[in-house]
Amino acid sequence: MVKHLECKKGLRLLLTPNQSLSWRGNVQVWLALFSVSLVIATGMALAGAWVVMPFAGLELIALAAGIYYTAQACQTREILSVYPDSLTLEKGRRVKQAEWTLPRHYARVRANMPRHPFTPPKLFLSYREEHIPLGAFLNVEDTQILLRILEGKGVTIDRRAPEPDIGLW
Repeated sequence: MVKHLECKKGLRLLLTPNQSLSWRGNVQVWLALFSVSLVIATGMALAGAWVVMPFAGLELIALAAGIYYTAQACQTREILSVYPDSLTLEKGRRVKQAEWTLPRHYARVRANMPRHPFTPPKLFLSYREEHIPLGAFLNVEDTQILLRILEGKGVTIDRRAPEPDIGLW
């Protein structure tokens, strides 16, 4: 998602992944699946197939780990600031973990265009030989919105065509 933040000196954009469920919603889904799995595993154990119980437990642990990992990944935040003389990118989850400041007139947003129209372009903030990934979690629509906003603010967009398929197979 691309959201505008208040800024008097320039443009600040908050880039976040789409998050379909809150943490509470994820826990409720896990509890519902836990209940269904418990009923089925208990029925199987009462029927004499007790060996199902440990596998049901492992399945629920793996599902909980997957939900937790996905929820953590959805906490990723990037703030792109466009000022008259610089571009600043801040990345992190709950706190800022990295920051880059590049000169506005020499920095570019490089967009490696995909072969398939349902795949978003891969964006990089580029200056000299440094290429910093930008909004890797954005979908096609959000990527296009971001590119339009940046073009409207005069940021140079370097669109690169997809590399040709050499057809080895």
